[in-house]
Amino acid sequence: MGEGILDLRHLIAGEWRKSEARQPRFNPSDTDETVARAPIGVLADLEDAVSAARAAFPSWAAASPEVRADCLDRIGSTLLSRAPMLGRLLSREEGKTLAEGIGEVSRAARIFKYFAGEALRRHGQNLDSVRPGVEIQTYRQAVGVIGLITPWNFPIAIPAWKSAPALAFGNAVVMKPASLTPAIAVALAEIMVESGVPSGVFNLVIGPGSIGDALVRHPGIDGVSFTGSQSVGLQVASAAAARQARFQLEMGGKNPLVILDDADLDRAVAVAIDGAFFGTGQRCTASSRLIVAEGVHDKFIAAMAERMRNLRVGHALSADTQIGPAASQAQQEQSYAFIARAQGEGGVLVAGGARITRDHPGWYVEPALIGETAMEMEINRLEVFGPVASVIRVKDYDEALATANAGDFGLSAGIVTSSLKFARHFQKAVRAGMVMTNLPTAGVDYHVPFGGMGRSSFGAREQGFAAIEFYTQTKTAYSYA
Repeated sequence: MGEGILDLRHLIAGEWRKSEARQPRFNPSDTDETVARAPIGVLADLEDAVSAARAAFPSWAAASPEVRADCLDRIGSTLLSRAPMLGRLLSREEGKTLAEGIGEVSRAARIFKYFAGEALRRHGQNLDSVRPGVEIQTYRQAVGVIGLITPWNFPIAIPAWKSAPALAFGNAVVMKPASLTPAIAVALAEIMVESGVPSGVFNLVIGPGSIGDALVRHPGIDGVSFTGSQSVGLQVASAAAARQARFQLEMGGKNPLVILDDADLDRAVAVAIDGAFFGTGQRCTASSRLIVAEGVHDKFIAAMAERMRNLRVGHALSADTQIGPAASQAQQEQSYAFIARAQGEGGVLVAGGARITRDHPGWYVEPALIGETAMEMEINRLEVFGPVASVIRVKDYDEALATANAGDFGLSAGIVTSSLKFARHFQKAVRAGMVMTNLPTAGVDYHVPFGGMGRSSFGAREQGFAAIEFYTQTKTAYSYA
């Protein structure tokens, strides 16, 4: 399945810039294949990108919203037309299945089209003053230059849901994509240029974490939107707050899926399999804690083990693959290390978790289900970010809710039940930013807010109508007639 090696470059001030230092990016499904050679950016690249964005910002912010809307709509249309090709590239680079790769590109396209409409709906208010003859208006203005730091697990969808609203509302952008997945980020940047985004309005600098750190600290960056680990997110928050730049953080989850005694068993298993293992478990909304009422616990465990025996782990581009490889060797080893430590703490490996060998080298992980776990165990407190799910047995709904609310994270939560009473109560009482009933915890629409509670998120919500809160600022104007 070998294909050509892509020679990637930065996009700075509308120009494609080479870099002396290069780094190969390998196909997680077959590490003998090099997908791309990526530039390793230096601070001079970042300085030039920020300068270009600052120079381009005033005219872009002042442009007719129709100009921005048309531009974003063209980006969306181009992404849709190239979804099969770009989805293949995404799957080669990140490791998710081809269907998932094409689906993600299509999602990115829809995000751009959605925000093409939002560009025309930036709104304000006319208000009566308490003083005679005085009129008050509020309106929203672009923030300025926005720095985007994006992750590897959704390497085009998340750049889309950050850059589309930033551009729609008149901001300029400097984006630092994840080092693991630069090729699909460059493909998106190429479409930006092709679709008429003016020079300097969108800039892409590829490089190590030091580039991201410098981006956050740069005085020319007015706001930072970050998706990644909690530890790095805290560093972003500290650096941005120190210079009073606005910031927005999405930092993962340890998402509970509650399964009550009255749940439809087939539905519960299907929801758990999807949420815990598809996407190789590399989703911040993955169902990593399965909280199961004792009345259905044994039947659920047996049914899960049976379904897991038929899951097909393989090359991302193979038609029969359901679960692709981990995105990197580090992610692969992290999953197996969590499995071993969970067993060391008393957990029981119910199904899966074996080392996988193929006729080609790749970073494969067999999905694992670990039973007999307790909330205080590491497997239930830390994010694995792989196809590993733990099971916690509980007595009833009250204990299930308390267990779901335990821990530091609060991104997504789900419940499988036939009881409207419990479903409604769970929606209100669970400590999570997103709640699913009889649905996987992973899988969200692109036109509604995304974000969590606790240590999962900080700042304004992402996506949908909520995005305007971060990417614009309100101005109040008084006038005397």
